[in-house]
Amino acid sequence: MTRFAGIFAAAILLMGCQQGDASAQLSDTQREEVRDIVRDYILENPEIIEEALIELQRRARAREMQAAYDAVEAQSEAIYNDPRDPRLGPEDAEIVIVEFMDYKCSYCRVANDWVEDVREEHGDRIQFIIKEYPILGEDSLEASRAAIAALQQGTDIYEAFHNAMVSSSGPLPSERINQLARVSGVDVERMREAMESPAIMEHISQVRSLGQVLGVTGTPFFIVDGTIVSGANELALDEALQRALAG
Repeated sequence: MTRFAGIFAAAILLMGCQQGDASAQLSDTQREEVRDIVRDYILENPEIIEEALIELQRRARAREMQAAYDAVEAQSEAIYNDPRDPRLGPEDAEIVIVEFMDYKCSYCRVANDWVEDVREEHGDRIQFIIKEYPILGEDSLEASRAAIAALQQGTDIYEAFHNAMVSSSGPLPSERINQLARVSGVDVERMREAMESPAIMEHISQVRSLGQVLGVTGTPFFIVDGTIVSGANELALDEALQRALAG
């Protein structure tokens, strides 16, 4: 038992020190014995490989999440203070929620129900910043251009149009966009004219670049009072919101 403990300690030394330092303290026979012990233990307990892989994945996710939070801090000006972004809710709201969204994203449709519920219950305390983030093709891009153009006609009109498009299932060809705009109170001719402005495409391009820096690979992507929530995870969204409201 004492001999095993000594060899095990040597194995720990091998793992915890630089190889050159450890090797200088072990004979060739001892090093071979350590290798055999480790090999036999792994063969007898193969589940430790799965455990190690799970731990590696956990650490990788933790590094990715930390990188995302670092990016949010570094890009706070672009995230929170871009005057071109649509804003729903009072300017002096105590809590700000940012959403990167795409009108063709089915999960954004689910998340929008949560957004509407939150606005109904806590609308006087919360402001939503909408980041138009079209990543699902040309229909998405056209819908975002139309939404930003409609914003020029007023926030209420934008909000109605935004909700109409995000709640609509199926394709969003030009005719469908025009129809949804019209029933939302948008002056369609004026919207179409405004959509041709290079400034709108520049805005969308900059939001896309921001999303890439933040690691936004899918929609929806929320920042709830500084807490990142990816996807339409209502439980995580509610938890983040409750912490913000309690703080």
